[in-house]
Amino acid sequence: MTISTRRLFVFLAATLVLALLSACSGPREYFSVIPDRDGTTGQMVVTPRQGTALTLDRTNASATVRGGEISPAKLSEAELKEMYKEAFDAQPMAPARFLLYFVEGGDILTTESQRELENVLAEIKKRPAPDLIVVGHTDRVGSVADNDRLALRRAEKVRSQLVTQGFSPESISASGRGEREPLVATADEVAEARNRRVEILVR
Repeated sequence: MTISTRRLFVFLAATLVLALLSACSGPREYFSVIPDRDGTTGQMVVTPRQGTALTLDRTNASATVRGGEISPAKLSEAELKEMYKEAFDAQPMAPARFLLYFVEGGDILTTESQRELENVLAEIKKRPAPDLIVVGHTDRVGSVADNDRLALRRAEKVRSQLVTQGFSPESISASGRGEREPLVATADEVAEARNRRVEILVR
C-alpha cells in the first residue's frame, strides 16, 4: 500500500467514524399518544429506518427515534404537556350533550329543564364559534304525523330561545324525530316523560 493510498484509507475511515458519531448524536425525535379532551386514546405505529416498529396504544405512551433506532420513552404528563403545548392548545373542546324535557302535549319546558337551559347557555358561551344541533322527540301518545310536527315544534322553540340569547341562527340546526327514537321503549299511547325531550349537541 502506498503512502497516498494509506492516507486515503485513513481519511475514509475517519469520515465513516464521524458519520456514525453524527448519526448517534443526531436530533432525537419524540412520538407520543395524546388523549382527546374526552379521554379517548387512539394508537400510533412508529416505524424506524432500521429495527422493529413500535406500537403506541396507551394514553401518554411515548417513543424516541435517534440515529434511525427506536426506543420506548417514559415521559410524565407534565413533560408531555410542555413538549406538546401547541397541540394541546389547538385541541377543540369536546362536544357537550344536553337533554331538556317538556310538559306533556306541548312545547313548554319543565321547570327543571328551564334551569338546565342555563347550563346549555353557559356551555355555548365557552366556545368562540359554537355549532349546535337541536333534535326534538315525543312519546308515543298521538299519531305519528302529529308527533312529527310536535317534535319539530319543540326543537324550533328551543332554537328560538337560543337565538334570543344572541346566538347566530346559522349556527343552530333544528329537526324533529317524532316518536321514532325513544329513550325508553314503550307500547303505543303510553305517556313516558323521558321521551318528551330535545337533545342538544354543542360543538
